[in-house]
Amino acid sequence: MMQLKVWGGAGEHGRSCYWIKKGKTSILLDCGVKRVGCGEYPLLESSEISNLDAVFLSHAHEDHSIALPLLYKYGYTGKVWTTQITAEQLPIYYRSWSNYVQQQSGELPYEEKHISQVTYAFLEETVRPLRWMDLSPTIRLCWGRSGHMLGSVWLLLEIEGKRLFYSGDYSEESLLLGTDSLQDLPGGIGGLHGAIIDGAYGVDAEPQAEKLAKLYSSAENVLTSGGHLLLPVPVSGRGQELMLLMRQQFPTVPIRVEQELLGAMELMCQQPEWLQPKAERFIAEALSNGSFEVIRDEVERERLLTEEQPSIFFTSDGMMQSPKARWYYEKLRSKPANGILITGHVAKGSSAHQLLAQSEEVRGCQMMAVRYKIHQGLPDVQTMLQYLPSSCPKLLVHAPKIETDLLIQQLLTEGYSDLLSLQPGDRVFL
Repeated sequence: MMQLKVWGGAGEHGRSCYWIKKGKTSILLDCGVKRVGCGEYPLLESSEISNLDAVFLSHAHEDHSIALPLLYKYGYTGKVWTTQITAEQLPIYYRSWSNYVQQQSGELPYEEKHISQVTYAFLEETVRPLRWMDLSPTIRLCWGRSGHMLGSVWLLLEIEGKRLFYSGDYSEESLLLGTDSLQDLPGGIGGLHGAIIDGAYGVDAEPQAEKLAKLYSSAENVLTSGGHLLLPVPVSGRGQELMLLMRQQFPTVPIRVEQELLGAMELMCQQPEWLQPKAERFIAEALSNGSFEVIRDEVERERLLTEEQPSIFFTSDGMMQSPKARWYYEKLRSKPANGILITGHVAKGSSAHQLLAQSEEVRGCQMMAVRYKIHQGLPDVQTMLQYLPSSCPKLLVHAPKIETDLLIQQLLTEGYSDLLSLQPGDRVFL
């Protein structure tokens, strides 16, 4: 049988990390952190790290990647299998996490030398998407684009003859990013012995179109009341899509964008293999026609915020922990008509979480939370389950356990079976 240990990521949002062993072969899927306090790290068993035969990274976001240096601290000497564009984005996330920990008066559990020791092997240089390759005598691999962010992938692994599917963070609703569906896999998924599936949105069944309608309505309420609107977003991911969507929806409203977010959009345009067929042209046109006003320094930021004309601002850090995001809030709170629109997950205790909990009177400005989908909700999980054998164990992850339990209850009433809800420290045999 194949053994799976949850070192993080199941029963919670953050620190995704799954240890898999079959016979004498062991691998690790992701190694991220959880943005709580000074940071929560995977429950690594140091005695197992040096014995790992391979490590795989699904994408660059901190909750999947930032604990990788710990593996090298504890004796791992191999490479991390990922995509080239994922590896190129990681330095930004390492710096961001280091700054966050310092702001919390904490210390990183690894040193700069351990970050430097992380070495990569690139999936796309070895085999095309939806094709199998032999990674070693005991490990075979197939991968595809997962549609979550630039460079994100799902993985189909065969370990000593036992097959496991890992969805990573998965979405088929991206405006820009391409997704390789399991239904396009030549020969099908085959005899599967286990699966780890993104169920981040639990029983949420609301389609993206309805969420966008709510998002546009919230934005319009702020703008028509004469206020500025701030959207704090991750450096790479949903931010670039929301920039383009807001440009379409509000063609006469100035859209001011922090330089790093526009840089991430330019990077997307340079990676057409990760995009949907028409997305490259869509992005290129927006970049060339002056759709966005770039904010390059604090002087320019201050000047633009003092203008009377209602505008939309985009800044990095979706949880508003960074000094720059906090600076925006301090400026916006001086006028009740101003607003902040949160579009993704906010960790408990984060600045965004604390502000959302306050009354508008205390906060000083409007604040709304409207989810923009970049993970799977109920109908998406249902679709994915249709491609998987009904008899294989399927672990649903990336959400608090109470939400995963509710999702499983709903799926069981619809006839699905062999669904698992675990939490960090749990072990299961597949």
